[in-house]
Amino acid sequence: MLRYDLRHLKDDFEPRMKEILKSHPAGQVGIFLFEIGDFTPIQRSADLVKESGYELLNSLKFNEVDWTIVVKKS
Repeated sequence: MLRYDLRHLKDDFEPRMKEILKSHPAGQVGIFLFEIGDFTPIQRSADLVKESGYELLNSLKFNEVDWTIVVKKS
């Protein structure tokens, strides 16, 4: 299981997340943390996960401003 903290990127986390997904090992679970702001990043992240060929295992609110998603590529 690998954890990636993208909170420091604020609303501009998608390019880095896409880069990570390209190199993330198949079969390995990945946990991404990012800021949600107005909740639109949640759908954008789910779309990115699907486009990259990953399965979204879990998506949950971590605290008042942060969101966590768990992904895996078979």
